[in-house]
Amino acid sequence: MVRAFILLALGGPDPPSPAPCRVLYARNFGTPPGTPLDPGGPPRQRLRRKEQMLAVARQVASQCRLLQSSLGRPSIPQIPQLPDEPVSLQDAPGGVFQLPPGDPFPERVRVTWLSVFALAFALICDPRENLSLAEITLRRLAPRLLASLRLLGPGADVLLRPDVIDVLLDRLLPHGQMLFLNEGFLQVTDREMGIKASR
Repeated sequence: MVRAFILLALGGPDPPSPAPCRVLYARNFGTPPGTPLDPGGPPRQRLRRKEQMLAVARQVASQCRLLQSSLGRPSIPQIPQLPDEPVSLQDAPGGVFQLPPGDPFPERVRVTWLSVFALAFALICDPRENLSLAEITLRRLAPRLLASLRLLGPGADVLLRPDVIDVLLDRLLPHGQMLFLNEGFLQVTDREMGIKASR
């Protein structure tokens, strides 16, 4: 099962130290097993979840910088101003890493991520989850988010359109369960939502 989805801005290579990453959107699916009841109630639980998402976002940004520097590319490229054309994610860099128990979740988790320009998408998965399916799901979800939110065009409004992300996650990742998504299902979803996603 997928525990959470995160969309983040990776930050920039501002000297002398990189600009911090920002969580643009995060969604939790269910309550992780072994999560203790917090005596502070729901507000404290929300704060704890935000802290967990930010900790994972920092790890994703760090992994992305390491990968980019090992490939000899700029650490975090800027978001270009592109026309309303689909963006190809064929060669988009991505990866997988594991977080030990207590850092920041009570149990061990695996994170699969995908970087597109100055943005990254991440799925936080249970340790026994199918990571190949997680990567495929992320690669099918990311272009639809990019196309529907126009993140790479002028007037990007990801913070103002969480409803579109919610609908896409409900369709492609219902309750955190990964689906084997065939082209027919994806085409119907794209048509219903008016999305022109890259193939």
